[in-house]
Order: sequence, then C-alpha cells, then structure tokens
Amino acid sequence: MVEEVEIEGIILFEPKVFNDERGFFMEFYNQKTFNDKFFNDTSFSQDNISCSKKNVLRGLHFQAPPFEQGKLIQVLRGKVLDVVVDLRANSHTFGKHMKIELSGENHRQLWIPPGFAHGFLTLEDETLLSYKCTNYYSKDHEMDLLWNDRNLDIEWGIENPIISVKDKDATKFEDLISPF
Repeated sequence: MVEEVEIEGIILFEPKVFNDERGFFMEFYNQKTFNDKFFNDTSFSQDNISCSKKNVLRGLHFQAPPFEQGKLIQVLRGKVLDVVVDLRANSHTFGKHMKIELSGENHRQLWIPPGFAHGFLTLEDETLLSYKCTNYYSKDHEMDLLWNDRNLDIEWGIENPIISVKDKDATKFEDLISPF
C-alpha cells in the first residue's frame, strides 16, 4: 500500500508482510516495482544502517548538489520518530516539516526525495534503521539544520536528547541558503 502524505514528494509505503508461526517475510525492495510504480530512473548507490540507544537524535541532515540524496528509510528493529523538512526553495511547503513513527513492527518505509533534511529520534534501545541512498556520501557536501530550531517548530517530545557535537552546532534555518 502506498500513501502520499502532507508534503508533496514524500511517500509512505506499507509493504505486504507475510506472517506465520515462524515469523514474517517481506520484500524490502524491488527495483522494477519501485521504478515502474513511482520513479522511472531511480537507482540506489549506497545502503546505510544505524544502530542507536533510546533518546538518540540524529539530524537534521542533507547533502547539497551535486551529491544530493534521495533516501528510502525503514526501521528494522525498534522505533523512531522520523522527521523531514522541505528545503525546496520553490515549494509551497518550504520550511515545513512532517513527522511519522516508523518501527520494526509496522514495517513502514518512507521515501524522501532530494531536497529535504532528514532526522530521527530513537524511541527504543538498540533501534536499527536502514536507509538506501540515491547518491554517495560526500563530506564536502554534507549539511545540517539545528534539530531544535524554533523557526522549524518541531515537537520532538524530548528536551535533552543524546546528540553529536556536529548536530549541536548545526545551521539555524534563518541562516540557511537552500541549495535546492
């Protein structure tokens, strides 16, 4: 099942999951199905996995062109509050965000095209998050937004998450010149 959400371009997938007494089976990704139904020429260059303790906040990250990335996100174990911020300067939702809960139980997948900042807060210990990226990581093109910027008005549900030094010193939204 596919569900479009409040920000154009973001797509929520609820894959078919086959459960029985042994556990479950699901097709995580199928290039032909993904391209036939949604994006004619999307291909992925890199797969990443993140494992985090409860209350770890990672983000809000993105990469500037020519290394911009689309991401297909799924939680394999645990639970996250996933957040995307629209950074497309000509979009009617520029600067707006959306939140969604992804978990190893609900198996939801979130497609985030280039032009968005992405972050997540882990809601359980040992949360394992997988994401496929449409471009390679480039340290020189990596950018980030301040997770608790009051101009973004994101309600994370936590006051003191565990964050990296990089994320503590991220760019304020009012200082961002969007590359998209």
